[in-house]
This record gives sequence, structure tokens and C-alpha cells, in this order.
Amino acid sequence: MNSLKQLPVAGLVLLLAACQQPQAATPPPPLPQVTVSQPVAREVVEWDEFTGRIEAVDSVEIRARVSGYLQSVHFTDGAIVEKGALLFVIDPRPYQAELDRAKAALEQAMARYERTQKDLARAQQLVRSRAISQEELDTRSADRREAEESVQAARAAFEAARLNVEFTEVKAPISGRISRQLVTEGNLINGGTAQATLLTTIVSLDPIYGYFEVDERSYLKYTRLWRNGTRPGSRGVKIPVTLGLANETGFPHQGHLDFIDNRLDPNTGTMTGRAIFPNPNLPLVPGLFARIRLPGSGRYGTLLIPDEAIGTDQTQRFAFVVNDQNTVEYRRVELGPIIGGLRVIRDGLKPEEWVIVNGVQRVRAGAMVDPRKQAILHDRALSTSVAAVAKP
Repeated sequence: MNSLKQLPVAGLVLLLAACQQPQAATPPPPLPQVTVSQPVAREVVEWDEFTGRIEAVDSVEIRARVSGYLQSVHFTDGAIVEKGALLFVIDPRPYQAELDRAKAALEQAMARYERTQKDLARAQQLVRSRAISQEELDTRSADRREAEESVQAARAAFEAARLNVEFTEVKAPISGRISRQLVTEGNLINGGTAQATLLTTIVSLDPIYGYFEVDERSYLKYTRLWRNGTRPGSRGVKIPVTLGLANETGFPHQGHLDFIDNRLDPNTGTMTGRAIFPNPNLPLVPGLFARIRLPGSGRYGTLLIPDEAIGTDQTQRFAFVVNDQNTVEYRRVELGPIIGGLRVIRDGLKPEEWVIVNGVQRVRAGAMVDPRKQAILHDRALSTSVAAVAKP
């Protein structure tokens, strides 16, 4: 109290004025900045993806058609062989001997036929002069027919023996990659029966099949699209199909659908489909698993936005839109698949609306924002829809 009395009168007046002056108001926080873009309008085709397995168009088990000792092998294990290439030789000597015997029997039968033919000609002349009886003529005519049949039988035996000699050389029936030799030289081969010895196998490689199983819902969808005229039927048109291996990005192998089974498997509820693919550089090998996709819709126009612009509200999907007053509005959206890196919006947005694509977590419906407009990169949305489909 004594100190206040010591202050000058002017200082006391200033102190009292400062106490009575109101404090300055705190400035409001800045509006949250968000990135907004208009949806990309494109014509797209949805693609369905299935797991499949690669199989050879032709697959042959090489078995001997005659029995005997394996004399030699004429291929390298795992090599590419051409149709008609020599693979195995079975000891031909017993069959060559049988061929020589059959050849001799054929020549003998032909000589007898020539003799009986001459005897019949002479008998026909003698019967006119009544030098021999009609009975004798009939006998010589029957001998000629018997000799003719003997020639036919001998010729058939000769051809069978010739084929057996030919079968001692086992040749490739198709072009493709051969497996390893399953029997080594010197072993006795059983051939010409259902239990014939398996020597090796050959599979063709170009072109090659991709088999896959279509579930019942997809089959019914494709049938509906065909009946509506949205997409052509798979049995009358070569529908494009693409394939990718486990270590490949995307689906680089192009082919077409060439077979659909005639019934659904009641045990699995699926139907078998098959596509055929060119394989000139032989990257596709029978037995590999593959990702196979085919068109799941006809071409249609739609809107696409980045998938990160989509929010989740329990079971609902939504997007935030900024209006002309920079106010956030809530839009419930119906999603389609991801195509070309962008999410298909089936319903809920308009082409002219500005959708928040960055900063969705910082805003709420009814709030004011500071929008920064930015176009969605068009190269993310492929107009021909060649990307894989991710189900919403």
C-alpha cells in the first residue's frame, strides 16, 4: 500500500487503464487442406479371374507295338523332338527273318497261281475239242481260285511281317518335348498289348491349353449377358482370354476360349472351361498353375475414382464431395471392381462433382475445407480395361 502511494499519479492511471482493456481474440484455426478431383469417365470391360492349370494339347505315351529286346535309344532326355524322329530300336532280326519267310511264301503262292492260271487256259481250249471233260475243267478252275486266295493270304502275311519290322523302330508320333527314357538298352520289351511297356512320354508345347473351373454364379452371369446381347456367347465366338504365371506381372499371354463343358460338376458346382494360347518361345509348360481371366461384362460407360477416396461406415461405402461453398457433403456410393488401378463407381456420384481423394480422414460431413483441385491421372484408368478385377 505504501508502494502504491509512492507511484506518480500518471503511472497509476495507465495501470488502471491496462487492467480494464479487453484481451485480443484468438484467431480461428486454418481450414483443413484436401485434394479434390472429378471422377474419370471411361468405357470399360470387367474381367473375371480364375485359377487354372496348363496342359498340353497333345500328350502321348510311347509304347512298343512289338515285343523284343531294346537295342538302342536315339534321343536325349528332355529334348525337343520332331514328329517322325527315331526314338528306340528293338532288335529287328527275328522280325526280319519272319519277313523273309513271308516273302518266300508269297512268291511261292504267286508261282502256283501262275501255273493254275495256265492250266485253266489250256483246259478251256481242250474242253472245246472234247479232249477233257467238263469235270476236269471245273477242277482246274477251282485250283486257280484256290491259288488266288493263297496269294492273298500270303500277301497279308507278308504285309504283317513287314509292319512288324517297321514297328521295331519306335518313332515320335507328334512334335514336342520328350521325357526321360524309362527303359534302358538290353531290357526285354513287351509290346502290342494293353500291358505294353511304357518307354517314355511326349507332350506338345505350341499351342498349349489352359484349363480352369467356372463357378455356378459366374456361369449364370455369362448366360444372362449372352441372352441380353451384352456379350457374345462363348460357344460361337472366340472370346479373348489372358493368362499370367505365378512369377509374372499382369496377364501377358493372349489366347481365346475354345471349349466349355456340357454340364456342371454336381460335386464341386463348377464347369470346366478351356482356352488355347500360342506358345512360340515355350514359356508355358504343362502342369504349371496359372491365373486366367476372361471378360465378365460387356463394354459400358462408368465413373472411376482412386480407391483411397472411398470410406467405410459400418457396412456402407461412401465418398466425400466438396460443393461450391467448400463444404463437405456425404455421398453413399455403390462400388464396382478395380480397373486400371481405379475403382468403378456404379452409383452415387456425378461426373461434375469434386471428390476428396486425399485427406478423407481429416474431414467430416458439413465441415468447411480448403480444396486443392487436381486431375486424376488418366493412365491409371485404362479405356480398354485390361487390368485384373478386384471384387468390392
